[in-house]
Amino acid sequence: MYFPYGLSDFGTLRQEGYWYLDRTDRLAALENTGRQLVFLRPRRFGKSLLLSMLEHYYDLNRSEQFDALFGNLAVGQNPTPLRNQFFVLKWDFSLVAAHGEIGDIEAALHQHINDSLRDFVLRYRDRLPEAIVIHPDNALSSWRSTLSVLSQTSHKLYLLIDEYDNFANEVLMAAHPGGQDRYQTLLQGEGLMKTVFKSVKAAAGGMGLDRVFITGVSPVVLSDMTSGYNVGEDIFLRPQFNDLCGFTEGEVAAVLNQLAQEGGEWSADKALATMRTFYNGYRFSEEAEESLYNPTLSLYFFKALATQGKYPRQMLDENLAMDRNKLIYIASLPHGEELLIEALSGDDRVLVPELVQRFGVADVLAAVKDQPFMASLLYFFGILTLAGLNSFNECQMRIPNLVARGLYVERLRERWLPPSGRARELPDAVRALGQQGDLAPLCALIEQSYFAVLSNRDYRWTNELLVKFAFLTLLFDDRLYMAVSELETERGYADLALIVRPDMRRFQALDLLLEFKYLSLKELGMSGARVLQESREALAKRPAVAAKLDEAEAQVRDYGGTLTKRHGLSDLRAFAVVALGVERLVWRVVRGQDTGDDKLSE
Repeated sequence: MYFPYGLSDFGTLRQEGYWYLDRTDRLAALENTGRQLVFLRPRRFGKSLLLSMLEHYYDLNRSEQFDALFGNLAVGQNPTPLRNQFFVLKWDFSLVAAHGEIGDIEAALHQHINDSLRDFVLRYRDRLPEAIVIHPDNALSSWRSTLSVLSQTSHKLYLLIDEYDNFANEVLMAAHPGGQDRYQTLLQGEGLMKTVFKSVKAAAGGMGLDRVFITGVSPVVLSDMTSGYNVGEDIFLRPQFNDLCGFTEGEVAAVLNQLAQEGGEWSADKALATMRTFYNGYRFSEEAEESLYNPTLSLYFFKALATQGKYPRQMLDENLAMDRNKLIYIASLPHGEELLIEALSGDDRVLVPELVQRFGVADVLAAVKDQPFMASLLYFFGILTLAGLNSFNECQMRIPNLVARGLYVERLRERWLPPSGRARELPDAVRALGQQGDLAPLCALIEQSYFAVLSNRDYRWTNELLVKFAFLTLLFDDRLYMAVSELETERGYADLALIVRPDMRRFQALDLLLEFKYLSLKELGMSGARVLQESREALAKRPAVAAKLDEAEAQVRDYGGTLTKRHGLSDLRAFAVVALGVERLVWRVVRGQDTGDDKLSE
């Protein structure tokens, strides 16, 4: 099996025998939905391949290739009347340079549209009744010339616009001090970008443009274009198009089962469980019945299995690492870091009355961002996803999977433990825990450095949340582990479980389970100075501390038994940890979960 990782040209994919997940059965539904459609999905979610499929299906120049390209696909068995009926023009705004002054950006936009029209002329020159005039400095005039020429033919135009918001968003969020002003010049008033979309709207009003399909990541630009282009139908939240891009679990399982037949030292069932943890979880409609796997990450995983016979070493494809910048942006906003913490806390704690579907430059530039705005932006970036509606008809949102969770953890760790000073001790402390089951070095680092940072944050830390975040952000490592916070078991939710990846069990790494409790100094009846002076052994014997340790141990025993059975573990190392204010940590190593073996106190 040849997997089209990084390939978005439908013709090449089909002609050279690459694996293709058929979505052509949706063409009839798209045609019936509307003539000007807007479809948003996160970066690297298959939008460009979708547009390429549309281009090959509707292009009148490709009618002779129809059987080769679509014959054994769903639409090949039942084509729509519109197949191969259009001139097709494609604009890809990710190719428009966003640097320089406003004049440079406008010139780049004119250049891209003109280049697209020149390519259009070359492809259709035998079907054009007269020459299209390309105006080097005025792409809108070139566009009008194109429409005029096409009006003399029997076919209409289908316009595909890929990454419509790409360069505009780059201009908006650029570090350049004039970036925001340049954005406003492009999109507001009679700016060039707005004028381009006004001309698209006009062309669809009887000037020969019959259909438009627009893709992008976020709706930021849509709001500012509304008066210029208010005819597009947003289909990105409709349940029937939830999986227009993305893979279902059944589709992923089928590929793994087929690959497993080709041999290799891996199990299809375990591979599916790993992919489910790292790549599944996206829902793009409140009414969607099934969550989706990220298609680019799935192809990345499939290709590693097919070509190397093993899982990829890093579960996050670095082509998606740019999403880190989105979290950096959100974390820098007022209360943005709090939103990241709420999302990482689990239990679908991020709530918004309604997903914000359109917000403009004024919203982005406002000094105060509320949670619905930030959460909606993270949804469109693919770093939060829909989890359903609660009993009060609010949208519940969650982090979709472990890859996205890793981006959150990485960002918070960078903010809370800068890469200097005590941060250099972290690798050794993590190694001591992961290889010897020695928690002492990590606890010392948290007590002496990390707690001081976290306690000064302006958050309402409650119960074990503070200590859980300290351990989660320091221990998260998808290179060896499936590190899961609030992992569901048969008897509740484990605070933090680090399960060695199935493909990494040849290395010396322990499976870990940690359960956290918290005691305030007031509850303990001690001052911070006294807590720091007393030994851990003496603190562990205090009745309030011992009770918390017993409570955490009981949960560890329950959860540990479930995890051991679920993953076939032979040596799960489990810990009950109690934070005493933000001064000290006391822990207990729990032996023999669910077996009644003796416990070991530290």
